[in-house]
Order: sequence, then structure tokens, then C-alpha cells
Amino acid sequence: MESISHLLAELGVDLAAVHGDALACRTPINGAVHAMLRVDTPADVTEKIDAAHTAFTHWRNVPAPRRGELIRLFGDELRTHKQALGKVVTAEAGKILQEGLGEVQEMIDICDFAVGLSRQLYGLTIASERPGHRMMEAWHPVGVVGVISAFNFPVAVWAWNAALALVCGNSVVWKPSEKTPLTALATHSLFLRAVARFGADAPDGLAQLVIGDHRCGAVLVDDRRVPVVSATGSTRMGRAVAERCAQRLARTILELGGNNAMIVAPSADLDMALRGIVFSAVGTAGQRCTTLRRLFVHDSVYDTLLPRLKKSYASLPIGNPADPATLVGPLIDQQAFDAMQASLTAARDQQGVVHGGERVAVADCAEGYYVRPALVEMPLQSAIMHHETFAPILYVVRYQTLAEAIALNNAVPQGLSSSIFTTDLREAETFVSVVGSDCGIANVNIGPSGAEIGGAFGGEKETGGGRESGSDAWKGYMRRATNTVNYSSSLPLAQGISFEL
Repeated sequence: MESISHLLAELGVDLAAVHGDALACRTPINGAVHAMLRVDTPADVTEKIDAAHTAFTHWRNVPAPRRGELIRLFGDELRTHKQALGKVVTAEAGKILQEGLGEVQEMIDICDFAVGLSRQLYGLTIASERPGHRMMEAWHPVGVVGVISAFNFPVAVWAWNAALALVCGNSVVWKPSEKTPLTALATHSLFLRAVARFGADAPDGLAQLVIGDHRCGAVLVDDRRVPVVSATGSTRMGRAVAERCAQRLARTILELGGNNAMIVAPSADLDMALRGIVFSAVGTAGQRCTTLRRLFVHDSVYDTLLPRLKKSYASLPIGNPADPATLVGPLIDQQAFDAMQASLTAARDQQGVVHGGERVAVADCAEGYYVRPALVEMPLQSAIMHHETFAPILYVVRYQTLAEAIALNNAVPQGLSSSIFTTDLREAETFVSVVGSDCGIANVNIGPSGAEIGGAFGGEKETGGGRESGSDAWKGYMRRATNTVNYSSSLPLAQGISFEL
């Protein structure tokens, strides 16, 4: 694969212009430092919010379909440079190349969705109780939208938010993870190319990029000119963002932990279930918010499925994510590896039987943290299973009844995604009903990982939830006004009351 400096140059990033000594950009592939960057100060962040706010006051006056044209052009830039940007994702986040390319495809898909949305920002016409009156609701942009993204989806999450926020008439300030700043610089460069093609209707400062640590994020979260903050990351981080935003009554869109579960019922197609389990549990080295982490298998099929699952895990190709043969790349860093080992130790202490989980040596990648995904047979859903570890650990528990399995699925504080494998219509319908899964995503005969553009992505129980991407998620980036128009010849007065003008 080409060097990251070559890829960044192709994408329009001048590393010399952002060089500094504050932030080392390391690749999880082998621990090498790709670049050294300077970071923004809190004062820099305030200046960028200033510029974004000024841009918003102009951008809100541009007709929404015209705003959609900017996002169409951005989608074209992504199509043209999909390979290069996908390779940067691989180099900096450690995803295998197909996952890096898939993440860029998600950006393209949300651009397509947002272009259509720019002509569909509909409000309702409402029947008035007063003669000669009409009521309607109108949707207006809110202002500056803050986006805080995590390392595991370094570009797609920003695109989900930014594409919708921009067609809705807002400006955007983005603070990416300190672990993936180069990917953010590349994405920002492509967006600026689209702005240049779009012309003068796009004001300067419409999209701002902040490179820095939690102090920069705090400035963004605390600024009263940022009425909506969308944050993706750990539950701990999300709770801090929510508390600070609540102090000024700002709106939050939070996508945090998942701790997602799957139920394998007695009637399940085990071949289909096996593929769904492995893809969901080991993809991105277990570092997706939708990663499968808890597996509940009916007692009647447990002894058939588990040996097959162990065999699949033992044959997984683990290695450099730039190698097309690799299915499992590295953990992001040593901190992630240490957290994984601590969780496996806790599982053993809670009578779990651990298969795998050890560090794996990969040629020319001695400083990378590669691991064999772990299967952990648990006698019951103990405390460690209520805690989400961002690593490829899959806990497996037997169950006897569907009601028991649904209760286990719902017992944890997280609640992003879930699934059931069954060919029993009653079981499937129960799982997606009001008495079934309490997660934001409830799938049948497909794993919990991944989400299509078009259906809103969200449902974190622990922190109040958030909705990004499709469906009516656009409303989170707008404010609603109800308008009443009196087209009659007089203003109705309360019965028995009169006055002279």
C-alpha cells in the first residue's frame, strides 16, 4: 500500500502546513509515527466557532435544494478518491482495507440520502379550530452543529452528521479523535474541494476542523453558539458531554456503547447464524459500536454450534490490515489490549472458560497489538458481561426459553443493537415487538453489526439515545416552529366580550 504521506498529498493535505510537535500520529499496524501535528488551543476553537456561526447566518438563507448541491459535489469527490481515503482509514485506524473502503461508501450513501432530503424538509399543515385560520409547522436550521467522533469510525460518523446538518442549513465544527487526525484532515480537504466547485453561495467557515484533545472538545461543548452537539465514543465521554450540555440546555445526539447481543433459537439456520456471529463479533477487531459481544444459544443447539464456532475462530486470518487476505487487523493501541486482558481475567474469575484472546505476532508489525479473538463460555450473564470492552471478546451463554433470552438481552444498560436467528415466525415477531428487544436496532436473521443509510441509527439506553443517518434523524439538526395564519375578515373574540378601537 502507498505511504500515507503520498495518499494524503493525493487528497490535498499539506502535512508541512499542519506540522508541529504536540500530537504524534501513530499507526496501529506497527506503531510507527506517520506525522507530527500541531493542535488547536481553546482560543483557536473559539475562533473557529466564531467563523462557523458567521457562516451559518449566510448559509441558512441559501435554498435547501441548492444546499443539497454542495453535498452532491462532496459525494462526487468521495467517489473519485474512495480508494485513497479508504487506505488512509486502514493506515490510521487499522481497519482491513475492505472495511476502510466500506466506511467511505457509507459517506457516499449518506450524501445521496441528504441530496434527496434537501427537497423533502417537510412540515405538516394542521387543521385549526378557528374559522378562517390555517396552522402549519416549519423547520428551521439551529445554527452551529458540533460533531465529536471516535477512532473506530473516523469518517463515516462525521459524514452522517455533517451531510444532514448542512442540507438543513447549519454549519459544522468537527473534533475528531486524537487517534485519527490525518483521516479527518483528508476528509476536510475533500470537502473544501467540493466547496470550491460549488462557488460563492458557500460562505467561508462553513465546515471547521478542530485538532486537539478533550480540552478542545470542552470548548465546543460549552459554547452557547453550538445548540446541538453530536458525540460518538465511550459511555464515560458521552455522560460528560450530556452533563455539560444540560447545564446550558443544549441538545445532544449521543452514540456510545453497544454491548450488543444475539439469540440463536432452536429453529435457527445454523449455517447462516455462524456466518452472522463471526462477521459481527470479529470485524474491525471487535472495535465497532455494533460489535456482537453477547451470544445466547438455546440449550438444544449449543453443543452443535459451539464446536463449529471454535473451529471458525481458530482459522481466522489475523495480520496486517493492508494485506487483502487479512480478516482481523490490530487493536488501536496498548490501552485497548490491556483492557481486553483485564476483561478476560475478570471472566475467568467469574467461572468463564476462555478460548483465544492471546497476542499474536505479525511479521514486520512487532509494535502492533494483534490478538486472537476470544470466545468465552460463561455459566450465566455475570458482571463482566454488563461491562463493554472494545475488543474482540464474545461471551456465550446457554438459555432455555425465549423469555429468558430476551430478558438477558435487555438486562444490560447499553442498548444499541440486537438480533435473533430463528425460522419460527412467532419468535421473530416477539423479538421485534414491544415485549422483545429494547434496543434501537432489532434484527432477524442478520447480525447486530452495521446499519444501512435510510434507517436511523441509534438507541443507546444508558444515556438517553441519539439518532443519526436516515429516517427522520434530520429533525435533530433543526428547530420546529408552528405558524398560524388568519385569512378571515375579522379576529374572533371570546363570546360576550366587545371593545372599541
